[in-house]
Amino acid sequence: MVGNRPGGPDGEVEPGPAPAEPFWHAALRYGSDGEYVDTLGAFVETGLAAGEAVMVAVPGQRLPLLRGRLDAAAVTLVDMAVAGRNPARIIPGVLHAFLARHPDRPVRIVGEPIWAGRGEREYPRCVQHEALTNLAFAGQRARILCAYDTARLGAAVIADAVRTHPVLLEGSTVRPSPGYLAPRAVARWFDRPLPEPVVPVDSLRFTVSELAEVRAVAAAAGTAVGLDPDRADDLRIAVTELATNALTQSKRHALLRTWIEPDAVVCEVAGDGVLTDPLAGRIPPPPGSERGRGLYLVHQLCDLVEIHTTGRSTTVRVLMDRPGPTSVRQEAVPRQAAPAPRQVASPTGQPLWPEGDLTTAG
Repeated sequence: MVGNRPGGPDGEVEPGPAPAEPFWHAALRYGSDGEYVDTLGAFVETGLAAGEAVMVAVPGQRLPLLRGRLDAAAVTLVDMAVAGRNPARIIPGVLHAFLARHPDRPVRIVGEPIWAGRGEREYPRCVQHEALTNLAFAGQRARILCAYDTARLGAAVIADAVRTHPVLLEGSTVRPSPGYLAPRAVARWFDRPLPEPVVPVDSLRFTVSELAEVRAVAAAAGTAVGLDPDRADDLRIAVTELATNALTQSKRHALLRTWIEPDAVVCEVAGDGVLTDPLAGRIPPPPGSERGRGLYLVHQLCDLVEIHTTGRSTTVRVLMDRPGPTSVRQEAVPRQAAPAPRQVASPTGQPLWPEGDLTTAG
């Protein structure tokens, strides 16, 4: 369940440094629709009065609550369930894109990347997104307020919000987050080994001479589950990018695995290259630059991207939702998550973080 994290080796926990000003990243923990509308509405209105560019990116079912309070003509409205289907797409495709459209003035953004209908499988990537936002926009003229529903999300989810946001907003009170941790350390903690599939898997160990076969396997996987031609082509392109990159980094060969789950078709590429930059693929490459475009493109094309890096290898797993009445996005985040085993405690006895090496301050 979401928030049920395994304990790690013994270690001390150090707080992370606040992102460079004027960037501001806060969490709002709200308990009712009325508080949601009033607090976010006031935040938006303050930005509009100051001449800031304002965007509200929340799940589509939450937008009607806010429309009655907001001046829709003055605010950019985004359905986060669509634009942020893949959590790693939010920084480049939603946040960075909005900043790029308004280079001459400050921006103010309401975001809700984690909600009660969010897929449990997506949750670790959502927490990584929240942590890495602090690195991606440090020094930018941006204020981002992320909403968390305390009535529907488990306590562990709310605790992770405290860890990934330097600032907490409670009503009209703004205060530093006492549990804020270093973004890179949080991102590493959620870089866990990917679970093995429980369905039949097709495997292909390949070198450069088998890239055409890699493309064919990916295309066939998309077609087999009924993806429309454009989405099947997106899958083929994404897997080709991953395979090419794996061979660029690999000293020998790489491995492609494909399988079909009830709600998704999955392709996985593993090689012995090591991904060291947690923001890889999350920052749009400069115009005209070929470097850094591969993983960025994969994030834009796929419905979910899961990455696990060790000191010797990197595995990238991409999912495309199968057409039909069910999909990965309909796996509900549990209303209450199970408590995590073995946690470091504060002097008051409240859990801070599972024991582990989270000492890096940057």
